[in-house]
Amino acid sequence: FTINKVNNANLLIVELFMILFLSGVMMVSFMKIMWASMNIFNARYAVDTLEDLYKKMNEDKLSYGENINFKNYNIEFDNVTFGYNGNKVLENLSFKLEEGKKYALVGHSGSGKSTIVKLLSGFYKVDSGSIKIGERPLESYSKDALINTISFVFQDSKLFKTSIYENVALANRKASREEVMKAMELAGCNVILNKFPERENTMIGSKGVYLSGGEKQRIAIARAMLKKSKIVIMDEASASIDPDNEYELQKAFKNLMKDKTVIMIAHRMSSIRSVDEILVLENGEIIERGSDQELISKGGKYKELLELYDSANQWRVKDEEIL
Repeated sequence: FTINKVNNANLLIVELFMILFLSGVMMVSFMKIMWASMNIFNARYAVDTLEDLYKKMNEDKLSYGENINFKNYNIEFDNVTFGYNGNKVLENLSFKLEEGKKYALVGHSGSGKSTIVKLLSGFYKVDSGSIKIGERPLESYSKDALINTISFVFQDSKLFKTSIYENVALANRKASREEVMKAMELAGCNVILNKFPERENTMIGSKGVYLSGGEKQRIAIARAMLKKSKIVIMDEASASIDPDNEYELQKAFKNLMKDKTVIMIAHRMSSIRSVDEILVLENGEIIERGSDQELISKGGKYKELLELYDSANQWRVKDEEIL
């Protein structure tokens, strides 16, 4: 009887351990199922979010037409209203820019300068109103027509990990080698090429050389020249000029702007004072417009910005002298 009790007790203990073990296995399996279900739910939510975002991006993008010919290259903003995520940046903004003239947009950060060039470039479509080139709305032109008509020189121009030559040539695949080299010459790139034994075949990036901000900008200018666009947008194009590159860059800008409609945004007020007209923006509105001398004589916002720039520049020079 005693032996049977011991055997029964041992059996109960074994069964208990088996139950506990199986319970643990079942719990782990259950937790895995729950975890998988949560991941599936999160993945579905992420997919839905991406689909909504993609749909919103497509809604924000400019739709294109079929026109490929431009009557002229005059630019017009007609009662343009636009905002990001419901926050209005421009409201009923209207102005005209004449073909072949040089313009500068100035104003504090958030005044609407970059938004104007993004809308003109077709990065976004307006909420209301219209933007026209050559008396036709942007959306009436084909995508290729707009791409070929507008060139950009950004403050932080991006270069690809390939040769200097290829970084310029990609702007116009139909251009001959002579045309590519001429564009680099006019952009002041020969000073860059002379630094390297392989000249235009020098590789850029992790397996090649690294260029300064001013040198990158000259390559971007060469691209814009090779593209032969009628409209050039320079967004903060001269904000990072170093002293060694400033002279060459100014010559390159002059060559680029010849016979073009140019829109400039720059922190360096000295680089825009020779343009035909300056548009002063504040809270998405043009509050002043005229030449450098005209606006200075008015004693308004432009003169205030100019004085702020000169004051900041004087402090920078003093700091450099101390160092």
